Amino acid sequence: RMRLAIALLVVLAVPASASASTVKVDASRYGDILVDGKGRTLYLFTKERTKKARCYGDCARAWPPFLSKGKAPRAGKGTDGRLVGTTKRRHGKRQVTYNGHPLYYYVTDDQPGEITCQDVFEFGGTWLLVQPGGRPER
Repeated sequence: RMRLAIALLVVLAVPASASASTVKVDASRYGDILVDGKGRTLYLFTKERTKKARCYGDCARAWPPFLSKGKAPRAGKGTDGRLVGTTKRRHGKRQVTYNGHPLYYYVTDDQPGEITCQDVFEFGGTWLLVQPGGRPER
């Protein structure tokens, strides 16, 4: 009985959105940009010229990677499904990519639509918003 109760609590504690990560387009003061399924802003890192992630340690604490949760990521409103993919990070986690760019959050952008670090040079590269076509927003 106790195991069943614990298992039920674990199932209920995992949000439904954890089954798949979604990339979609939303309007911002910079024009249309990529956000996650909850509307949180996504960024790319210019130091990464391929889909291989290069942001770890302190970098990943400031710029948490947008990870795929279980299933393949989904292309939401306004995105091109052919551009949505993943890359394998160290230790096996899958990070969502768009047009070959690994996607990240910024640690203080915790509300939908919040953009606090566009066009900032940090950790050896510039952090930029992503346009629906997969290009960086400059």
